[in-house]
Amino acid sequence: MTAVIIILVIIVALALFLVSIYNSLIELRNRVKNAWSQIDVQLKRRHDLIPNLIETVKGYMKHEREIMENITKYRSQAMDAGSVGEKAKAESLLSGALGQLRVQIENYPDLKANQNFLALQEELTGTENRISFSRQAYNDQVLFFNNKIQMFPSNIVAGMFGFKEEEFFQIEDPKEKEVPKVSFS
Repeated sequence: MTAVIIILVIIVALALFLVSIYNSLIELRNRVKNAWSQIDVQLKRRHDLIPNLIETVKGYMKHEREIMENITKYRSQAMDAGSVGEKAKAESLLSGALGQLRVQIENYPDLKANQNFLALQEELTGTENRISFSRQAYNDQVLFFNNKIQMFPSNIVAGMFGFKEEEFFQIEDPKEKEVPKVSFS
């Protein structure tokens, strides 16, 4: 009788342990989804601001048509992207095109003084900062989740229930990969 009770206690303890690991995996997966939704909200905000920015700038920058067309094209690609990797690639292209626009704006002092443009630029800058913060928070949650899936003993439970690693949201900016030039002259 004592052996049966001990076996039952071990089985119950093991079951509770497995349930605990499973619940922690579900919690982490939901945190990843929540963090992604925060990025998605900021990206939508960014995508909504871009047409207003283009309309404001269009009258001033008649010669920079290609930049405007690229921004519109990349915005559309970013909005249609499905996976995290596709979204990151499209957002990287869009960021590059917006960077080109910022460089060209320096040639138009009247545009830089336009109140409408200044307000849009300020909103876009704030949104870019929120996207960066949200991306960092998302990647932190993905790291926690992926670590949990890979570490023993939770990797066994994750494998049993089909938990898969999540993808990091990394925007490749060619400027970040350039080696900085240092000069002491």
